[in-house]
Amino acid sequence: MPLLTHGDRKYHPTTLIGDAAEWEALRVEHRHIRSGAQNCVRPECTEFVHILSGQARLRRMGDGQVQEGIARPGTSWLVPAGTHETLLELDGPVECLLVFLPAKLLEDTALADYGIDPDRTRLAYAGGFTDPMLVQISASLYGVLGRDAQPVVRIFADGLRTALAAHLLGNYTVDRWRPSTRAPSLDARRLQRVLDFIEAKLGDDIALDDLAREACLSPFHFSRLFHDTTGLPPHRYVIERRIRAAQQMLLSGRSSIAEIALDTGFGSQANFARTFRKVTGVTPRQYRELPAC
Repeated sequence: MPLLTHGDRKYHPTTLIGDAAEWEALRVEHRHIRSGAQNCVRPECTEFVHILSGQARLRRMGDGQVQEGIARPGTSWLVPAGTHETLLELDGPVECLLVFLPAKLLEDTALADYGIDPDRTRLAYAGGFTDPMLVQISASLYGVLGRDAQPVVRIFADGLRTALAAHLLGNYTVDRWRPSTRAPSLDARRLQRVLDFIEAKLGDDIALDDLAREACLSPFHFSRLFHDTTGLPPHRYVIERRIRAAQQMLLSGRSSIAEIALDTGFGSQANFARTFRKVTGVTPRQYRELPAC
């Protein structure tokens, strides 16, 4: 499969691009996108966007389809190659992972091996959804940014690309994906208060009662509304945020793995290692020892 072609995408001129990595048939960028109207182009690649932090009301139009939603941590947005997108605007800044994939996610021969009709693999113009599998894949892709293209890293990245492509084909083709008709149940003001509390307390014990208190709801109702709004139960969201904080600390190299385990609220090195591997696919030590740029 040939290397991707890419250039200026459909983002505001003040968009800040952080780390980026590129392998055959896969490019990953870490971006901070400012609020306002974005430049629209017809993408040559399939674009997968996963929101890491921030919150913004997002409005976009592609091939005549209008979508409105809240871009918040854990949500994903998909733009199939060739989509004629004429509108994209946000009312606030967000931090995201932007993944470029080939127009054909997998070669026809690979699809045929699994009995998949290539004519039925057109992806939907989908957005605003939360999918635990995509959260996990995104965390792993974020973890390879800033790494040298050594064989072990390329093998790992290729596996992530295949996993992402297979999951998108299995769940987000035009004949499979259906946008949610149910509005989020936890209002933006309460949700933001809860998210801010989580960020401030990542290294502490965070109980469901604490989060519910921030939202001024009972634990039962808060848990249900948080899941309805974000697509993740509260404890899973907290784990994902702790893992991301741990990845940044591992890259900095200033703390031991035991110290990072305590600083990110995992309580013990064993619990941290077990959870980190489950989410990212590698242990903290393996992650830290991957060749750096």
